Amino acid sequence: MERRLNCWEYKKCGYGPNVKKSGHMICPTVSEGRLNGVHNGAQAGRACWVIAGTFCNGDVQGKFAQKYGTCMNCDFYQKVLEEEGHKFEITLILMKRLREG
Repeated sequence: MERRLNCWEYKKCGYGPNVKKSGHMICPTVSEGRLNGVHNGAQAGRACWVIAGTFCNGDVQGKFAQKYGTCMNCDFYQKVLEEEGHKFEITLILMKRLREG
């Protein structure tokens, strides 16, 4: 499997697993193991749009329903969609995995 960039690597947000900035918290995508491996990513790093409370653009995002419209227009979301092509796991399937996990 080809390694793909996770959201924190692509966005260079500073909230990934190797947080070095004092006072920074780790983004919820890093600790969400139920989506580990989705789209060849680590944890939820390639399915961040279904995770509530992510730290996109330096601000804590809300629940899925509040942020999904913004996420659909995000350059990272578009990159994952393009890279995965027909293997892209649709959002409803990812949400189901979170509920059942």
